Amino acid sequence: MIIRIIIERGLVMKKYTIIISLFLMLMMLSNCGTVYTTVVDERNVKTIAGDTKIKGEILGKFIDDKTVNALDISASCYEGRVYLIGEYESTKEKERAVEIAKNTKGVISVSTYLVPKDKNSPCGTKENLEITAKVKAKLVGDKNIWSTNIDIKTIQCTVVLWGLVGSDEEIRKSVEYAKSVDGVKGVKSYIKVAK
Repeated sequence: MIIRIIIERGLVMKKYTIIISLFLMLMMLSNCGTVYTTVVDERNVKTIAGDTKIKGEILGKFIDDKTVNALDISASCYEGRVYLIGEYESTKEKERAVEIAKNTKGVISVSTYLVPKDKNSPCGTKENLEITAKVKAKLVGDKNIWSTNIDIKTIQCTVVLWGLVGSDEEIRKSVEYAKSVDGVKGVKSYIKVAK
């Protein structure tokens, strides 16, 4: 009887151990993107956290603001430097977006690539998304470029690149890849070498 109880308890404990192990593995897998991003990013963890906080605050203010359309203007932050990329309906919207970014705690500078919306542009959402996908594919295909450190957005067939990389060579090659994609009218690069 005692042996039977010990065996049953042992099986129950084994079952709980397996369940707990599976749960921990699932937790680790769900955070894989965060861990991977942190490992390949040129910034340290504290800087990444600060930049993420700044970006979140700006996007939250865009959402709450009646003038800025958060779907039209995206914000990113690298080492306290904010990049506003997108299209605007009015000069007032553009100015308000810049004002919000500049007045956010921790922001060192604000760079913009903001163009007026052009409903007659031959480059619509479909074309812009296709170009962005092709540029991303080229960057990912080059094992010498940490493509996860480069943000890409295409606006009216102009590719905008921004982020932090490890060398001037990575910047040069990234711009070349963007220019080589069919349909690209121009390339604007805000990519910087991490210090």
